[in-house]
Amino acid sequence: MPRTDSAKPRHPLSSAAAVLAESVDDAAFATTLAKGLVVLEAFKAGSPLLGNMELSTLTGIPRPTVARLTHTLAELGYLRYDAERAKYRVGARALRIAHPLLAGMQFRQVARPMMQELALSVRGTVSIGLLDATSMIYVETARSGDVGPHAPDIGMPIPVVMTAMGRAAAATLPPGDADRLERNIAAEDAELWSAFRDKYRAGIAQGKSRGFCTCWGEYMASIHAVAAPLFHASESKQTFSINCGIPAFRLQPGQLESEIGPRIAALADSIRAIVGQAELMPPRKTRKITSAGT
Repeated sequence: MPRTDSAKPRHPLSSAAAVLAESVDDAAFATTLAKGLVVLEAFKAGSPLLGNMELSTLTGIPRPTVARLTHTLAELGYLRYDAERAKYRVGARALRIAHPLLAGMQFRQVARPMMQELALSVRGTVSIGLLDATSMIYVETARSGDVGPHAPDIGMPIPVVMTAMGRAAAATLPPGDADRLERNIAAEDAELWSAFRDKYRAGIAQGKSRGFCTCWGEYMASIHAVAAPLFHASESKQTFSINCGIPAFRLQPGQLESEIGPRIAALADSIRAIVGQAELMPPRKTRKITSAGT
């Protein structure tokens, strides 16, 4: 039977491929469109050029179908064909999709000068992330000069379960959403969830009690990080946190928790104070003032 809307998960699956696999019985699901998005998602920073055979192997979609999809996406500008290599790369038009989303996060422009100041002060990176399924997506970032092997960039995903940024974001979720997120992480990678479950839950507790949580090289061994919850916007269903990552060799013993953690928590407080509730919630109705002042 087709899946009803009420049966759909509140948190989306982590990739178009996963949604495609889950939606085989959904009569309202546009399979061809989904396959096109699966092809687009196959392109990563480490594999910017892919041919039809490689895409077929990566996605599990038959090569003739992939060829039609890549041709269509190239005609539309979402892919660009490299004739010399007989491969495709993501086209400039793909950036247009991200712009409306980023433009709706005006608090980023308010936050960035303060983020840059902290990044320069600690000689690291300061970034804002948006929760997306079981990943955090960087939506703003600032950094000092040499920040080591991990240089965050807008649009880059990192896993929720292994990172301070992910745990801080989870700390802002309503209980039901937090439970669903845990189930999705466990269903996606049971081994990863088993390995990091206790640290993940401890990080959430730390974020709630201290205003920040720490990560000691769990995602990338050479980078230690702290992160603070920013906010969960109930209207847009968007959840944000802010982190600070520093090469481990630059940190003094105890500095991450005693100095950097409180500073990232204070920065989160400052951003919320400057942005105000108008940015986070639907506008409130203004009460009319009568001549009597009532």
